[in-house]
Amino acid sequence: TDREFSVRMARAYLSPEDFKNLVIRQGDDGYLVRLGEVARVELGAEDDKTDFRGNGVNMVGVGVIKQSKGNTLDVVKNVHREMRKIQETLPETMYLAPSYDSSIFIQGSVDEVYNTLAVAMALVIVVIYLFLGNIRATIVPALTVPVAIIASYMVLFALGFSINLLTLLALVLAIGLVVDDSIVVLENIYRRIEEGEPPILAAYRGAREVGFAVIATTLVLISVFVPLAFLEGNIGKLFTEFAIAIAAAVAFSSIAALTLTPMLSSKVLSKKERTSKFGRAFDATFNWLERGYRNVLEKSVKRPLMAVVLVVMSGVVAFGLFSFIPQEFAPPEDRGTFYIQVRSAEGASFESSSRHMDEIEQILLPYIDEGKIDRLIVRAPGWGGSAGIAIVGAVPFDEREWSSFDLMEEMRSQLDSVVGVQAFAFMRSGISGGGGRPVQFVLQGNTYERLAEFRDIVIEEASTNPGLQNLDSDYKETLPQLLIQVDEASAADLGVSVQDIGITLQSVLGQRRVTTYLDRGEEYDVMLEGEKADYRSPSAIDNIYVRSRKSDELIPLSNLVTITEQATSARLNRYNRMRSVTIEANLAEGYSLGEALSYLEGVVQEKLPEDVSIDYKGESQLYKESGNSIIFVFGLALVITFLVLAAQFESFIHPLVIMLAVPMAIVGALLALYITGMSINIYSQIGIVMLIGLAAKNGILIVEFANQLRDSGMEFKEAVLKAAQQRLRPIVMTAFTTLMSAMPLILGSGPGAESRMVIGTVIFAGVAVSAFLTLFVIPALYIALAQKTSSPMAITRKLESLQEEYPDHHS
Repeated sequence: TDREFSVRMARAYLSPEDFKNLVIRQGDDGYLVRLGEVARVELGAEDDKTDFRGNGVNMVGVGVIKQSKGNTLDVVKNVHREMRKIQETLPETMYLAPSYDSSIFIQGSVDEVYNTLAVAMALVIVVIYLFLGNIRATIVPALTVPVAIIASYMVLFALGFSINLLTLLALVLAIGLVVDDSIVVLENIYRRIEEGEPPILAAYRGAREVGFAVIATTLVLISVFVPLAFLEGNIGKLFTEFAIAIAAAVAFSSIAALTLTPMLSSKVLSKKERTSKFGRAFDATFNWLERGYRNVLEKSVKRPLMAVVLVVMSGVVAFGLFSFIPQEFAPPEDRGTFYIQVRSAEGASFESSSRHMDEIEQILLPYIDEGKIDRLIVRAPGWGGSAGIAIVGAVPFDEREWSSFDLMEEMRSQLDSVVGVQAFAFMRSGISGGGGRPVQFVLQGNTYERLAEFRDIVIEEASTNPGLQNLDSDYKETLPQLLIQVDEASAADLGVSVQDIGITLQSVLGQRRVTTYLDRGEEYDVMLEGEKADYRSPSAIDNIYVRSRKSDELIPLSNLVTITEQATSARLNRYNRMRSVTIEANLAEGYSLGEALSYLEGVVQEKLPEDVSIDYKGESQLYKESGNSIIFVFGLALVITFLVLAAQFESFIHPLVIMLAVPMAIVGALLALYITGMSINIYSQIGIVMLIGLAAKNGILIVEFANQLRDSGMEFKEAVLKAAQQRLRPIVMTAFTTLMSAMPLILGSGPGAESRMVIGTVIFAGVAVSAFLTLFVIPALYIALAQKTSSPMAITRKLESLQEEYPDHHS
């Protein structure tokens, strides 16, 4: 038989049986045979090669994807409402059930942040009460929290931002900041009342005395957060909302501190001694602490060189720690749901993929009976050309004490036992939303042949690194291929066109749609294909003939083409318009993304020629971009903060003294990360940027009050000592409120706890170390560097005295 088929339509609409009765011309004699005798005619769905099961039951999956500006929680809420309506119209034997719901983690994270917000506010109020011992005094700064938070919501609404995980996290951190200004004002007013001033006079003078410091600290904090808006890409968009939320809360808190706090203080405060034993003991302890601090400070300021050495050592230690601490884009988050991607050999059939997914499903189903997972979805084929994908949903957070990462590790050894495929589990990144392997290292060059050589060198070298697991690439020469070269001259001589050769090959070796038919209102495609069993080897092409248009004879196709066998890749990828090969890998526990990329960069530098270039994809690309951006943001925040302070103090020396507290805060944060085994990531980097403003606050309080005392005529050294001693209580109070606002982030659990813990640890350790060290370092540095300086108020008073002395010489 020549395998050349010519379908002739008998009528417009045919059934499968009608197609079998169609006749085709066959053989040299041109006799007719029934199509059903020489070809297979089947009726089926166009895409009938898909398996989809949930908890071992066959299902039909319907995916709902929100639009770019949609809200996930609102979309899911509406979907569930529609599901209930649809369920009422379905037969009793059919039901709708949610298989995968991304809103569960989001809603859980939001609820956890709300809980953290409430706990932080309660802790801050307790700290204020412990230091002041007066319920009325505690209410005053406590009222600034809702005022600042609600006002910041107004800013977010006006700018079109949403209440999300990052804006809520910003407000949690803001709790410790928004009460600081009120505490500074309230403490100064309360001190004056204790010294005997009437409440209304104490409120006026106390607020005026610290007004400059409040404005200065507010502008510094805003100056620190504004550069976060310069972060690029999606990360920049997210942290822009974070920065604006905190900046707005801080701005409104300063307004409340300078207006609402003095007014309330003048109405509700009065001189009142503590009556409880605990209160009297607390006051006695703090008074003893003040005296001890003064004694130690008098000795430390005599050795200003030690303060300089401490600052320099802090910078050196911070630089060293930065290189020792592992680095990554974002901390791994237990999102409750993880994925198992399955890859098979190129060209593997659907039947083979389905069989392997059945085997993997049998491995995973017992975990449902054990109560470790409550949802298992298995699909073949998977995404991106993979053989299959499994979505594993762990039981809710409040029903387990283990992590999903532990479950992934437990499953990994069993998945490795599946022969013929490569199965690996991964958790989607939270902030990036990406999936797949964290290491995606791109090699770029001129030809795929050379890139394949480079790939083999890198993978061979990287396979010796135990930190890299499941090494693979997107260019694998595992796809068998027949290259058919048509002898156009011979074909033309014999009256065969290249188009006829192509159609013949498509029909016999592949599949071709020849017509459609209608049946009860449904349209079906009629696909023509040869018997697969007859064409399993390249030599089978000898049995294919094509008819000559000149002689009407059948010409063996083997006389017209040359066949070459070779193996090639199923995909020829380009990245940034260049030929590329991407090397992918998972990370072993304890091995960071930064270490992995640095290692691969070293391999390329040592083993490959200079003309090969590298790039990054996925989470690796985000890690590189965020690292470069955060360095720029950190430098910009330092410069802006320094310039803002210089403009306020009208001096470069005073801002320098204040800014030298920053290295000590950073070294405290890095030490905490190193000790706890956490990484430097986008959250810890944002926390370190925040420390610039938080560390500068204490220095502003001391330096600004020292300037005031100097202006009043007090001797230079005594002014510094008294300023530090008198500002001890507000510094300690504001430090403790910030620490207490960070404490729930560190001790929290539930969805998203890993990210909150990182930024909470950075803030807690950085503020604790800087608050303690700056109490000694700032006064010593001020004495060493600022003896010949004067404050803006001193200059103003000098001008006023000159005006009085020379009234006719205003210039």
